Amino acid sequence: MASRGRAEIVVHFRTMHQRVVDELGRRIVGGTWEPGEPLPVEDALAAEIGVSRGGLREAVKVLVAKGMLQVRPRTGTRVLPPEHWNHLDRDVLRWKQTGDATALLRDTGELRRIVEPEAARLAAERAGPDDIRALHDSLTAMQTAAAEPGRSGYIEADIAFHRALLDASGNRLLGSLGRAVDIALEHSFLVSTQTPGAVAASLPGHRAVVEAVEARDPEAAAAAVLAIIEAAEIEIAQSPGLPSDGPRPVL
Repeated sequence: MASRGRAEIVVHFRTMHQRVVDELGRRIVGGTWEPGEPLPVEDALAAEIGVSRGGLREAVKVLVAKGMLQVRPRTGTRVLPPEHWNHLDRDVLRWKQTGDATALLRDTGELRRIVEPEAARLAAERAGPDDIRALHDSLTAMQTAAAEPGRSGYIEADIAFHRALLDASGNRLLGSLGRAVDIALEHSFLVSTQTPGAVAASLPGHRAVVEAVEARDPEAAAAAVLAIIEAAEIEIAQSPGLPSDGPRPVL
């Protein structure tokens, strides 16, 4: 019983800690404090959030590590400009998703255009049997999910497909990048698949990628991925999931 009590205390601490980190992170991303502006006095901010001063300091340390805050003697804790932030950090991506979602969609599309076609070329040259099997498995999962009512699991399978493609490139940095941007991809796919017919229309393109990688055709693989990205951009621009009064992603 004692060990169970300690475990519950640890879970509560972690939950509270993440809540404070999330609260500060969302405020920074949302522009509550401008770059260079100091955070409010520690006592006042801790009381406002409903946390101890020690809990607030621990959360600040997390945001310092993410490049969002800077702590210096005498000048206090100040917000750093966005160019200092770790934009591939999962928390930062999550906060941006709930903040400026349109900007995140634009950034994700541009990143995909830069990275995925070259990853597909490399995959066509380097992919081993296990890599090709992973692509086939994720494509099968996409097809299965697309046929189910509500398409439960489709986005997860789609993310797995693109992660498998980056892994198949044989470049470990690209593989790590794929895992880092899962949240951004999830957000992008969630919006793009809201367009009627988008899910069914995307399957042939993904199949073309697998076939090109399997055929060892780098140019065909790159072209197939680029076609998927371009189709997604069009679907996102037409999606009811974007605010009607906000800017549209640049195509």
